[in-house]
Amino acid sequence: MHALTVSIAAFVIIIIGTWVGVYLRKVLPKHHLDEDTRDAVRTGIGLIATMAALVLGLLLGTAKSSFDTKSEEIRISAAKIILLDRTLREYGSDANDIRAQLRDIYEHRLRRGWVDSRNLTVVEPISTAEPLPMERVQTKLRGLTPGTPAQHLAQDRALQLAEDLAQTRWLLLEQLGGTIPLPFLVLLVLWVALIFASLGLFAPPNGTFYAVIVVCALSVSSALFLIIEMDRPFGGMLTISDAPLRTAIEYLKR
Repeated sequence: MHALTVSIAAFVIIIIGTWVGVYLRKVLPKHHLDEDTRDAVRTGIGLIATMAALVLGLLLGTAKSSFDTKSEEIRISAAKIILLDRTLREYGSDANDIRAQLRDIYEHRLRRGWVDSRNLTVVEPISTAEPLPMERVQTKLRGLTPGTPAQHLAQDRALQLAEDLAQTRWLLLEQLGGTIPLPFLVLLVLWVALIFASLGLFAPPNGTFYAVIVVCALSVSSALFLIIEMDRPFGGMLTISDAPLRTAIEYLKR
């Protein structure tokens, strides 16, 4: 579900709805457009407008919540990367190879992105036969042979942080598809098209009317664009900042 495609389709459908209303204004008998009919239509359209506003608010809130959640997961991961590196430093020189491997993993992710924006898949290939990079780090951590109580504590702490990073990675994978159901968007666009059809049915078709219709249709379609972009922040124009990851990598290079 591409955000730009959906927003353009919504704009076209809304304009078509307005055109249908203008056409009906020309062909309907005059008694179908009297004051009593206007009042009844306004009441019905007011109800639809209220429902459309509620659905739009729900979608916007859901998309914003999803965007904030994924952003927070990235920031927490960056903080745990730094904590893992500090823990490995405390362990001693035996963990230097693991620190170097950790730095290489996240430098690679920074170059490629957390996911491939072209097809919304994880950068690392998923295979049951070959472990992922973070799983290899966990294997090396388990292979350490601590000789002091401090090293034992550092190893346990490092294993927990590595497990948290791996879990976050899989969690991001599960969230790639977005949370906005397509039927919600279809229903919302149809409701808005009905509202605009009623405007075309009763408003005088002059230049000002058409200008307002275009501006309003652009506003609704741009709102849908933002909703979809926020719901899928790894593969569009509105992406999550990689600044936390860059900060973590700079720390790892020290």
